[in-house]
Amino acid sequence: MQKALFLDRDGVINSDEGHYYIYKVADFKINEGIIPSLQKISKAGYILFIVTNQGGVAKGIYSEADVEKVHNHLLAIFKENKISIKKIYFCPHHESVAKCECRKPSPYFIKKAIADFNIDASKSYLIGDSKRDIQAAEAAGIKGIKVDSNENISVYCDQIVKGKI
Repeated sequence: MQKALFLDRDGVINSDEGHYYIYKVADFKINEGIIPSLQKISKAGYILFIVTNQGGVAKGIYSEADVEKVHNHLLAIFKENKISIKKIYFCPHHESVAKCECRKPSPYFIKKAIADFNIDASKSYLIGDSKRDIQAAEAAGIKGIKVDSNENISVYCDQIVKGKI
C-alpha cells in the first residue's frame, strides 16, 4: 500500500488573497514554500492528490473549462519542478444550487483515491485551510492538518516526512 498527501487547492497550493474564486490563470499565484515542500514529500514516497471544491461552476461564475485551464497551468508549473500530481479531484457543485456527494466535507474523493490507488489511509494526510477540509480527511480515515489560508506549509511537510505528525 502507498502513502499519500492530499492537498486543498485555493489557500493551500495557491494564494486566494483578494479573490473568492480563482478561475483565471492570471490570478493564479503559487504560495510560498509549495514547490520545495512537494518536492520533499514526493522524494519521501508520497503520492500527491489535489481535492478542491469549485462551487463557482454551479453558480455560473466560471466554467469547468476555466477550472481545467487553471489546473493545466498548475500541472505545467509542477512538471517543470519535477512534481507529479497523481490526480486532481474537483467538485463543481455548490449546496446553494444542488446537493452532491463529492463536495467537501464529504470524504467521497479521498475515499475514491484510497480505493483506486491502493492508499494506506493510516499513513496519509490532507493539508487544508478550512474546517470542511479537515472534516473530509477525518471522515476518510486520514490525518487532517489545518493551516491558515496562504500559509507556507513547509513546516508541516517536514514533520510528515520525519514522522512527527
